[in-house]
Amino acid sequence: MSVTTRTDELPLAASAEMLFTELPLVERVRALDERGFQVEIWDWTAKDLDALAATGATFSSMTGYVTGNLTDVDGIADLLATAEQSLRAAAVIDSPRLNLHGTGLDEKGLPVIPREVVSPSDWLTAARTLERVAALGERYDRVFTLENLNTAVDHPGTPFARAADTLALVAAVDSPHLRLNLDLYHAQIGEGNLTDLVERALPFIGEIQVADVPGRCEPGTGEIAYPAIAAALRRIGYTGVVGLEGWARHSTEDALAAFRSAFGIPAP
Repeated sequence: MSVTTRTDELPLAASAEMLFTELPLVERVRALDERGFQVEIWDWTAKDLDALAATGATFSSMTGYVTGNLTDVDGIADLLATAEQSLRAAAVIDSPRLNLHGTGLDEKGLPVIPREVVSPSDWLTAARTLERVAALGERYDRVFTLENLNTAVDHPGTPFARAADTLALVAAVDSPHLRLNLDLYHAQIGEGNLTDLVERALPFIGEIQVADVPGRCEPGTGEIAYPAIAAALRRIGYTGVVGLEGWARHSTEDALAAFRSAFGIPAP
C-alpha cells in the first residue's frame, strides 16, 4: 500500500529489525506497511531484496555499508567498496537513504576496531572520506546518512559517535547527498538538550530516529518528552521522516500506537 499523510503530518517509519519480531522479516515489512508506516532495515546482505521489494512497502532507510571505517587506508577502501554495493542493493527496494556509522560495528553493535580518542588528522581524513561517500551518493541519486551513537550504553569505543561529532562532519562536507541520521535515543544518553540539538542540526538532518530512555522502547516508556519534541519539529519546519528504532515494551501494536500518539499522527 502507499503511505499518505496530511500536509501537517510528519511521515513515520518503523524498524523491521526490532518490531513484529515474532514474524519472518518479509511479514514484518508487510505488517508495518499495512499499518501505514515506512520501513527501515539494517544489514541487507542476508536479506531477499526482491522479496522485500515485492511487498510494495515504502522503504525509508537501510544500512549503507558492510565493512570499513572513515580513517585508515584499508578501512576507507572497504567502506567505499561496500557503500557502492549497498547503493546497488538500495536500488532494488528503492531506499532513498543509506546509513553509516563512524566505524564498522560487529553483530553486538560494538566497534570492530575500538578507538577512544581521534586525532585532528583523523577528523580531516574522516571528512575527506565522507566527501567521497557523498560523491557516490550523488552518482546514484541516493543520500547517505551518518548516525550518531551513544558510547555509554550501547556502542562503547565508537569514534565520531556523538551527535556533535556527526553534525560537525556532515556540516564540513556540506553535501545534499550526506545528511544526519539524528538518533534522539542515542543523543539523550550521550548529550541531552534535544530540542536545542534538533534546532541546531536542522539544515543537515536527513532523518530522525527515536526511542525512549532507558530501555530503548517506544515513546512514553521513559524520560524523553516526545510530544514536546514533535511540537518543536513542527515549529522549526522539519518535514522529514521520523523513524521508530526501538523495541516494543509489550506488543508491537501498542508500541506503534504510542509512537503515533507521541507525534500526533492518527491511525490511517
